[in-house]
Amino acid sequence: MSASQLGQFLAIACAVAILCRRLRLPYSVGLVAAGIGLAMLGGVKAVHMAPDLIYSILLPPLIFEAALQLKWRPFRRDLPVTVLLAFPGVALTGAIIAAGMHYGVGWGWLGAALFGALIAATDPVSVVAAFRELRVEPRLSLLVESESLLNDGTAAVAFAMLVSVAHGAPLEAGGLVASLGWMVIGGVLVGVAAALAALTVAGRTDDHLVEITLTTLTAYGSFWIAEHLHMSGVLAAMAAGLVVGNAGRTGWIGGAISEAGQAHLISFWDYAAFLANSVVFILIGEHEAVQAGRLFTPVAALAVGLVLAARVATVYPLCALVSTSGWKVDVRHQHVLVWGGLRGALALALSLALPDGLPEKAAIIVATFAVVAFSIFGQGLTMPWLVARLGLGPGARGQ
Repeated sequence: MSASQLGQFLAIACAVAILCRRLRLPYSVGLVAAGIGLAMLGGVKAVHMAPDLIYSILLPPLIFEAALQLKWRPFRRDLPVTVLLAFPGVALTGAIIAAGMHYGVGWGWLGAALFGALIAATDPVSVVAAFRELRVEPRLSLLVESESLLNDGTAAVAFAMLVSVAHGAPLEAGGLVASLGWMVIGGVLVGVAAALAALTVAGRTDDHLVEITLTTLTAYGSFWIAEHLHMSGVLAAMAAGLVVGNAGRTGWIGGAISEAGQAHLISFWDYAAFLANSVVFILIGEHEAVQAGRLFTPVAALAVGLVLAARVATVYPLCALVSTSGWKVDVRHQHVLVWGGLRGALALALSLALPDGLPEKAAIIVATFAVVAFSIFGQGLTMPWLVARLGLGPGARGQ
């Protein structure tokens, strides 16, 4: 992406943000629509949507910023529900989708499983962008955002393991369990270590520019180090953001962000998320326009239907398991969790990163674009209506 293209993207993002605020439309939907318009009008030279651009450059700050805003106590309080949705939930969703694509359109088991893995998780980029604007009840917002952060890491780990199998790695239970532990536990430990190191240094200065630089190094450094060591970069960035956002305010490890620096830090990461979201959603819009002719096919329709059906078959039964405990999830919240399971940039990045030798690669990319298009426009545009209909928006009781 050139400097002039970035400048054009930012100008468009500002205009879209103002217009969407006045029209009360989701900002992410407006950006995708703008991207589609640009592609159709040829106003901006299309930017190649390389997996590394989204996954390695734009995703780390988005994950880190979302985790930075999560408060530890409410996150810990609802962690059992979040873990239930993020781990067995993703596995069940992926299995349903994989089986549906295998038996429905005849994809091979490996191709179907790869599609199930990359599309199973709700996307943190889309989910956090949408729910920040809705200003829903605090617990619902926390459940949606924390689930999207954790299940994203789960899906990325499952996808990486299946890609290894596609490249010829042996499919052995012991090896898969060891790889899973290395990716998950290792990723979290890398993120925590990076955050603690940054806070230790931050405790020796009150210069907010240095503090911001340290957190930037933490966000990208934790992600890249974890990925280099074949761990989960997503979980590393999430863990780093949680530690900086919580321990960084208290200084319980001997270092903390200065009181004046905290306001600067939040403002910086708000802008970083705005910038990354703007680029991501405009790129999605441009590439949705390119794929438009292939999005309305029986295979694409089946993929969309399976993703929705799998979400229904996952959220309600898993929430029923905690219905008699202190973690009970309000049925209205369950409706929003089902319909708010948006897919976006991560799924597209993973689909573009599929091995070239996979027979279903082209079909998986088209199916992924179809699901993302429906997710952003169908679910994204109707989400404010659903939240208002269920009485969960601003001014609702309990807010």
